[in-house]
Amino acid sequence: MQWLLQDFEDTRKLGDTLLAMGRDFSWHKIVPFVGALTPEPVIKDKRSVVLFGAYSMWKYAESHALEPGVFRIEPFLRQDAWQPYLLNGPDALVIRFDQCGVHLNGTDEDVFLRPVEDSKEIPGRVMAASEIVALSKRVSALPEDELPIGSLRGDTEVMLCAPRRILEEWRLWVADDQVVTYSRYKQAGRVDYVPHIPPEVLAFGETMAQANAGYAPAYVMDICRIADGLRIIETNGINAAGFYAADLKAIVLAIERLCER
Repeated sequence: MQWLLQDFEDTRKLGDTLLAMGRDFSWHKIVPFVGALTPEPVIKDKRSVVLFGAYSMWKYAESHALEPGVFRIEPFLRQDAWQPYLLNGPDALVIRFDQCGVHLNGTDEDVFLRPVEDSKEIPGRVMAASEIVALSKRVSALPEDELPIGSLRGDTEVMLCAPRRILEEWRLWVADDQVVTYSRYKQAGRVDYVPHIPPEVLAFGETMAQANAGYAPAYVMDICRIADGLRIIETNGINAAGFYAADLKAIVLAIERLCER
């Protein structure tokens, strides 16, 4: 298998692992949003190439018919099997970004904002309602041809919901509906990368992966603990997700097994 990697700090850890494992990989820079790679890679077999780095690399993979290329995922918010277990599920408001002013104007509360699609147009985060409204108005006022590729647009579908107090957060890497590695990344609101997961959290993640079998060949699932139990925060594409303290060799082997099949 040939691995094409965007050259930046987090992916360097994957490059070190691939080098130690004797795998075929190369480094590239990415034209922002467009997804073009420099230098242009020399593809040896289009049916055995995987890309890791910025989300926009999917465009290169798709335009060059590379397999598996980038593992795309559907919006986690629309997965029926996960609805009862989502941190922000039934209570989330899903609207166009240009409609935020209609729903949030006049409130000073903090709101969690995230695009419904795994598009990376803006990272999911808590913002003041007034800040969201102001951003929505700025975006809506721009002509379509002046909006940067890959940025928030008026018709971007977003979810809005009340912030929740999270005690701990973990990322689980799933391939072929099996959890292959994991990492804690926050505790009590502070960044804390540790290759550890309590048994009940791992069991919850495995149950969730099996409950929605076939969701994607490979992806990451973020799980949190709140006062009344465990919840799914979101899912993300595995090719553009941070590694934290994951076992990178396990990720490499899992993707290779997928592709061998």
